[in-house]
Amino acid sequence: MTYDLSTLKKSGAEKAEWLGNELQGIRTGRATPALLDAVSVEVYGSRMKIPQVASITVEDARTLYVNPWDKEQVKSIEKAITIADLGISVGSDANGVRVSFPELTTERRGQLTKLVRAKLEEARIAVKGVRTKTLADIEKSGVSENEESRLKAEVQKIVDETNKKLEEVAEKKEKDLLS
Repeated sequence: MTYDLSTLKKSGAEKAEWLGNELQGIRTGRATPALLDAVSVEVYGSRMKIPQVASITVEDARTLYVNPWDKEQVKSIEKAITIADLGISVGSDANGVRVSFPELTTERRGQLTKLVRAKLEEARIAVKGVRTKTLADIEKSGVSENEESRLKAEVQKIVDETNKKLEEVAEKKEKDLLS
């Protein structure tokens, strides 16, 4: 009888993807539309993400322009971005919202690096939880001692690979923040 470790592998890949998405929301010195992906705006009586109600374009290295499809939503989009407290300045005109990113200070870069490390640790804890559950399932499965030892070693190998991927994602973001 063999034990299926595909759920552990899948979970590890999901955690790496989650971490990448979380870190996209942490801004570096450059303006990227992904920074506004998580901002929700009140539109037509429901909450929607900005990319669902507007197009976002990069004007220059530090400026984004949010062009809503319904011009009546300019003020609500401006308010939502302001409330999101992303450390950016927001201004609007009749057609859309201009989002300006100030230069990152050394202190702010340090804070953002700590945030990256906190997100990394959150992902590691989630992987550790899945590992614990998988190991408990292996012990309950009734496989032989040799098979159990082999499976536990395989689980640890998968967890180590996942942690390495998570670390690489976090290091890349830290490098972007510090450059």
